Amino acid sequence: MLTSETVRLDLPQIMTSLPGPRAKALVERDRNVLSPSYTRDYPLVVSHGEGAIVEDVDGNRFLDFNAGIAVVSTGHCHPHVVAAIKHQAERLVHMSGTDFYYENMIELGEKLAAIAPFGDVARRVYFGNSGTEAIEAAMKLARYYTGRDKFIAFRGGFHGRTFGALSLTGSKVVQRKGFGPLVPGVFHAQFPDPYRRPEGTTPEDHAVNCVRAIEEELFRTTLPAEEVAAIVVEPIQGEGGYIVPPKVFFEELATLASKHGILLIFDEIQSGMGRTGKMWAADHFGVTPDIVTMAKGIASGMPLSAIVSRADVMNWGPGAHASTYGGNPVAVAASLATIELLERELVVNSARVGGHILNRLRSWPAKFKNVGDVRGLGLMIGIEMVRDQTTKERAPELRDRLVAMAFERGLLVLGAGRNVLRLCPPLIITRDQADFAVDTLEECLKSM
Repeated sequence: MLTSETVRLDLPQIMTSLPGPRAKALVERDRNVLSPSYTRDYPLVVSHGEGAIVEDVDGNRFLDFNAGIAVVSTGHCHPHVVAAIKHQAERLVHMSGTDFYYENMIELGEKLAAIAPFGDVARRVYFGNSGTEAIEAAMKLARYYTGRDKFIAFRGGFHGRTFGALSLTGSKVVQRKGFGPLVPGVFHAQFPDPYRRPEGTTPEDHAVNCVRAIEEELFRTTLPAEEVAAIVVEPIQGEGGYIVPPKVFFEELATLASKHGILLIFDEIQSGMGRTGKMWAADHFGVTPDIVTMAKGIASGMPLSAIVSRADVMNWGPGAHASTYGGNPVAVAASLATIELLERELVVNSARVGGHILNRLRSWPAKFKNVGDVRGLGLMIGIEMVRDQTTKERAPELRDRLVAMAFERGLLVLGAGRNVLRLCPPLIITRDQADFAVDTLEECLKSM
């Protein structure tokens, strides 16, 4: 029961107008009681899911190209993961691994340490519950280890919404507005965007110049290099627009960090766990970070996060940092089952099906005047919508319209950045399902 053939592989079927009557009623109840801070792009009220298909409360079936925002890496309710959850829940639900010991937490720590992108060095693992918790832990660890208090992050980056992680986040002002003051000592640099690079430069030159600006502008004017604890970066920007920088960016960044004794933290919360066709996005760039944060796809939907660092970096003592629920036995069991599936077949499938989708999408800028750029690795793919291909003027309203039109046809997609459509389906996706998604989006684009 480990192969993707065990999960449901059918395609969408829309039975009612959207939203249907039961969905309408539940949306209204939600509006009356839940926080208005939640963002909902369309009125999907989910009843259950299996594989890459989710069904709403009115019986409509949708092809999920969101995967819970890159979370359900093995698809919805994969039988191998569900079996692991059930087995663990019958034995032990909680015992707080920060105060006691249990075997599967140790086993997962050993596994993550073994597969993390660190080369041949000893590693240690810390567990939390969410991506933002992982970032908070990484920030604290970096300060503790270095004795420094400053951080460099990047404009367009998203790292979470708690105070430390939000201080690093630079993607949307609405996420920061009204919450200041945030954690001091965070400086934002430019992230290289090959599509929107300065005229007359190559993507590689643009990437190098972004790093040089840190040295020649930040370090010379406002930020003493010797006070910087860490540089925090997404190997591929997620919410920022699924931007894939050239390899040289990370090579230059690693050289800069090493020169000044600064830790390099890779935020692999969205890009890790096979999403890019390799276990880690870092594997595409050949650079070794000091700390990696991970969450989302790590446990197929169960709340779990982790940071993995070089063992010498994770040198804090008992009580320095902990989490009551981090490393929960049931979430850990789901993660072990997830990683087994990823290693056995799903990372390879991500590369294969993702490559197929990208091959189909590469002609879109020539076919559709409002598609400016197509980019991505594996099943982390972005489609940038523009008003004019020459000026590259962003077209967020066209992106939003495309999201809504796809929903009406049974395809679930969401935006990223100001004007990018993101494709991040479960890694179990089949070629037939991929073709349905591409065909649907083409149909929408033709009718816009």
